[in-house]
Formats: sequence, structure tokens, C-alpha cells
Amino acid sequence: MRTWNSDPTTTEVETATDVVALRKSVAAGAVGVFVHWFDWAAYAYLAGTVATVFFPAENSTTGLLAVFGVFAVSFGIRPVGALVFGPLGDRIGRKRTLSLVIFMMSGATLAIGLLPGYASIGIAAPVLLVVLRLIQGFAAGGEFGSAASFLAESAPRRRRGFGVSWLEVGSLLGFLAGSFVFLLLSAGLDDHQLTSWGWRIPFLVSAPLGVIGLIIRNKIEDTPEYRALAAGDAVPRSPVRELLRSHKRELFQAAGLMAAMHVPFYAVLTYLVTYETDHLGHSADSAALLSTVISLLGVVLVPLFGLLSDRVGRKPVFVGATAALLVVSTPAFLLMRTGLAGTWIAGLLLGVILAAILGTYAVWSAEAFPTRTRQSGLSIAYNVTAALFAGTVPYLMTVLISVTGSSLVPGPYLMVFAVGGLVAALSLKETAGSALLRPEDTADLPLRTPADDAA
Repeated sequence: MRTWNSDPTTTEVETATDVVALRKSVAAGAVGVFVHWFDWAAYAYLAGTVATVFFPAENSTTGLLAVFGVFAVSFGIRPVGALVFGPLGDRIGRKRTLSLVIFMMSGATLAIGLLPGYASIGIAAPVLLVVLRLIQGFAAGGEFGSAASFLAESAPRRRRGFGVSWLEVGSLLGFLAGSFVFLLLSAGLDDHQLTSWGWRIPFLVSAPLGVIGLIIRNKIEDTPEYRALAAGDAVPRSPVRELLRSHKRELFQAAGLMAAMHVPFYAVLTYLVTYETDHLGHSADSAALLSTVISLLGVVLVPLFGLLSDRVGRKPVFVGATAALLVVSTPAFLLMRTGLAGTWIAGLLLGVILAAILGTYAVWSAEAFPTRTRQSGLSIAYNVTAALFAGTVPYLMTVLISVTGSSLVPGPYLMVFAVGGLVAALSLKETAGSALLRPEDTADLPLRTPADDAA
């Protein structure tokens, strides 16, 4: 049985029941990000086919640009979803928003898989595609904040970093699964089969995954911290107003951590493939293989870095990772110029640094906010930084390289965000092992009890 009080140094005795509870909370929290990233990868890889199906055939380039435009719009609406689902989760609970967002995401994905193409219904096809992608993006705006709050508040205090890190394992596995399904479709179907019906398979497959996730999330209880607020009638009525009035500092700190995650994530796992083919002359197959290996490396290392942050603290791991990113970024892109072996060494090194960031940023951000405004703070910081910095990485890299004439631009660009992450990290307190309910949540509510943990 574990014991809990407000003292961060309190020791816990972990039982087999605690391990089972941790596994259930990890499954409930990570399944949604898996479904989201599976859909994201499938849509990105099938962009050419989707353009053929949903847009006029006269100009394939225009159709492809339109597909990527729809992709960008779904990113842009995420902050709106964050402003809805973040406060909603602080008011009605993590469990309900977790169930709602996965229902909306999976429903919209299924509808895309069933949607008739331009040849069947004309202009209504791209219009409906845009609407469904907007629904997906709107729901995705609530996924991270709901899941990160739930995992942080459900995990054992001494293993909170490990528990929350599985959120990013879910995203990496979803990305890999989407890529794998695309490779199977490309290998097993010809162009006509892929265009006529094969492209629908990933979107239809994600529907039962979403149903499974919905069932899992409906069977869980809400977190002990949220239940304590609800029992004491201390649930905030206006969490965003409270957040902006009393916790702007924490909001900017979390945004700094998240920007330092978003940019290397998209630079290393997505843009690097284009960089290798366009600027280094490597084959597309070699570039895709390196991206896959980096993702697999992340699946192994991210929870280990989360566990390490439970042992030595969030600050040493995150500061070490962002300092390494600051020092290594430009030399890594110089090393890539030496050949394929240098590219692999540099890519894997950047992958290890990224894994350390992924293993700590979410739990540290969650611990930075009080329970009353945690989901609002996480949702807003994550999705605003994603809209500003994540989806713009490939575009800005292309523009900056074109303007400067230097293929080393990605190195200094990563360094800028490494500095931002360092500034945020050095301004944050160490929070590993701390209690999540605080005096500002309520002065009179009981904190987490062994009975809560056994529930």
C-alpha cells in the first residue's frame, strides 16, 4: 500500500495492484494519441492519392497543395479545440473529455474512409473532407491536455515520469503503425487499386481502434485529484480566467518546454527525410529507414528517460537534453555532409536527444500547473506552440535554406529552440515526486489516499 501526503519526500510502498492500475491508466491515456498519430501518418503518406480522389484531376499539383492545405488547417484549429476541451476537462473531469475527444476523432476518421470522391459527388467531396479534418483537428486539440493530466494524476508519485512518458510512446507507435500500413498498401496494391479503394483501409482500420479506446476510457475512474476537487465543490468555474490571472508564468514556462519538443520532433522525424533526399542526395528508401529506426529508438528510450527523471529529477534530464541539442545541432548537420554513415550517426544522436526531451517535457509541464487549471494550461501551451512551430518546420526550413543558400540552416534553427527550452527549464522548480494537489487548489481538501489509489 502507498501512503500519500503533501510532503514531496514521502516514501511509497508499491504493490502489484499499483502496477496494474498504472498499466490501465497508461492504456487509457496513450490509446488516443496512438489513434491520432496513426491517422496523421496515414493522411500524410497518402497525400498524393487523396489529392487524386478528392480534387479535380486537371492539375495534380493543385490537388496536392490543396490536400496539404487541408492538413495545415487541421493544425490551425487545434488551439480552438484546446480552448474548449482544456477548460471543459478542468470543469467536468479528465475521463469525460478523454472519451469525448477519441469519439470525435475516430468518428471523423471513419467518415473520411467512407467519403465518396470528387468523381462521385463533385465539389461536395473536398468540402466534406475539409469539414471532417476540421473535426479531427478540433478534437485533437483536446487530446494531449486530457491524456497528460489524466496520466500525471493517475500514476504513482515515484513513477509519474515513467507513466506520463508513455503518452509519447503512443504517438511514436501510432506514427510507425501508419507508416507500416502505407508500406503494405504500396507493396500490395497497384495505383488503380490504391486510388479506387485501398486508400480507405487506414481510415477504416482506425475506427475499431477508436472504439477500443473509447471502451477503455469509459471503464476507468476519474483521477483522485479531480475527484477530490469535485467532492469538495472546488471545481473551477472559469479555469482559463484563473489560469491567465494567476498562472501566466507557468503557462509560458510550459510553452518553452513544448516548443523545445515540437521543433526537434518534426525536424528529426519528418523534415529530415526531405532533407536527406533534397540536400544530401540519399535515396528515399534510406531516408525513410533512418526515420523508422529513430522512431523505434524513441519507443525504447522515451520511457527510460521518463524513469530516469523519476530517479534524478526532471531538471537534470531536460536541461541535459536541451544543452546537448544546443551543442550538437549544427555539428550534426555538418556530419551529415560526410556521407551516409555520418548521416546515420548524426540522426541517431539527435534521436537520443529528442527521446530525452520527450521523456520529460509532458510530466514536468503537468506538474507545473495546479490541479484546478492543469488541463487548461497543458492544452493551451501544447496546441498554441504546435500551431506556431510544429507544422511550420518543413516550410520554414525550405524557405530559409533557399534564402541563405546554406543547407546548415536546420542546425542554428534547432539551437534557437534549445535556448528557449533551457531558459524555461532553468526557471522551473524541480517537481519530481511532488504532490499534485496544492494549497491554491484548496486549503481544506484531503489529499490522495491509499483508498483512492486502490480504486
